[in-house]
Amino acid sequence: MGRISIVVSDLVLSFMWIWAGVLVNILVHGVLGFSRKDTTGEIVGYIFSVISMFVFAFLQKLTKVSGGFGSFIFTVMVRVIGSVLAVKHIIHIFPEIGKGPKLNASIHQGALTEGLLTFFTVLISVGLSRNIPGSFFMKTWISSIAKLTLHVHVLGVGITGGCMNPAAVMGWAYARGEHITKEHLLVYWLGSVMATLLVVWFFNVVFKPLTEEQEKPKAKSE
Repeated sequence: MGRISIVVSDLVLSFMWIWAGVLVNILVHGVLGFSRKDTTGEIVGYIFSVISMFVFAFLQKLTKVSGGFGSFIFTVMVRVIGSVLAVKHIIHIFPEIGKGPKLNASIHQGALTEGLLTFFTVLISVGLSRNIPGSFFMKTWISSIAKLTLHVHVLGVGITGGCMNPAAVMGWAYARGEHITKEHLLVYWLGSVMATLLVVWFFNVVFKPLTEEQEKPKAKSE
């Protein structure tokens, strides 16, 4: 797949990712009519969220879109554009829709929360992709459940309401006119980016890069 195709795929997937979260909420709480305080509704929402993560993992594998750091800034820019376009589209179709994740704590607490959650999320993702053998299904299952657990049991209590993805949060912040505020930049960008870079540094120091001989069996198994 050429460079332009990958960029377009990244943009489209970013657009779809924002829409997916909104559609799950509409389906569970609107179409199916579950209350936000209903345990059954929460379980149904978790099931649809996991299904969504599997779909995006498959699409990411199919389009060869990755979170590599060779062109980190350019990749982030593309995903931010996709996020902003998605939020604008959502608000146009559903004017009554929520305003996305917001900070409900101090800046320091929010940045620490986003940083820790991003660190563990990226750590799990990188670990599964580099050092743990297994099928695509099993790796995606572990990653999805881990991300959902972190989101529900920590972010769900209302500290940041974020999704450990600064590009995705950017779309909602832009719609509110808060994308250049100190709170947004320090919590959702600095906290998440620093945590991601820390994970990359950790793996480069602790684990040796895979050799070509190790990469070949890995590629065949996938």
